[in-house]
Amino acid sequence: MNINQYKDIVQKTLEDYFKECREKSVYEKTIWEAMSYTVLLPGKKLRAVFCLETARALCGKWEQALAAACAIEMLHAQSLIHDDLPCMDNDDLRRGKPSNHKVFGEAIAVLAGDALISFGAQTILDKTPAYVGNEALLKVLRLYLKSAGAFGIVAGQCADMEAEKKSGQIDSVHLKYIHTYKTAALFECAILSGAFLAGANEYEISLMKELSMNFGLAFQIYDDILDVISTTDELGKTAGKDEKEGKATYVTLFGLQKAKEKFNELISNCYDILKKAEIESGVYDCILNKMRERVK
Repeated sequence: MNINQYKDIVQKTLEDYFKECREKSVYEKTIWEAMSYTVLLPGKKLRAVFCLETARALCGKWEQALAAACAIEMLHAQSLIHDDLPCMDNDDLRRGKPSNHKVFGEAIAVLAGDALISFGAQTILDKTPAYVGNEALLKVLRLYLKSAGAFGIVAGQCADMEAEKKSGQIDSVHLKYIHTYKTAALFECAILSGAFLAGANEYEISLMKELSMNFGLAFQIYDDILDVISTTDELGKTAGKDEKEGKATYVTLFGLQKAKEKFNELISNCYDILKKAEIESGVYDCILNKMRERVK
């Protein structure tokens, strides 16, 4: 399987999930339209891809991780919907399209985000194949719920908001906390879910946790760098917004060159971990190489 094949499978599966729910709805059709709007926007589906590829790399099969991969995409979409709200980062664009609240209004956008969290958990429970077993299923569900709340992306978003307009006062420890919880937590959820559903042993789980943290931090620094060197059309969201809004990022704290050096160090760590885990993956290689090329 390659990245595009995984993306197509996830996109089609998500479309089917939402179509089924929309057809059953009566007075609540708008909420399903709002939920599906952001989830189904064109995107990399990177977290879902990692979930599926990790399962395949560790046990030779990806199918048992499909429901979890789709749920993680729902959770990611929820974070984007709420992140774009005027009371948060106040962005009108997401993946080159109007943000959820610009289409459906702020109230429906808030409700859509809330609903996606619970629908993701429901999807894991309802759609994961029975042969996976309850132990693995509960591990995935616990990780998903942890990642969704105050021990995960909510903590990161809160710390990020606290740091606004204070970039000169934020140290590297605070910044790493933001990156770890706002970004790396969801990659950890994706990669470890794939590992749990593949029946990975404790050693493999520890390596996948290390991989997810290194990649998650690299991805956030990558995002910070692109905000500086890319255009709005290239990003699909407003470029240059971090500096304008006074946000603390690796670039604002350490400068563009240091950010690139740290990014490359973390990507090298990812390769080392994959080698240690004896994982050969064209999908991981492709993603890591493309990111390196883009920030040269």
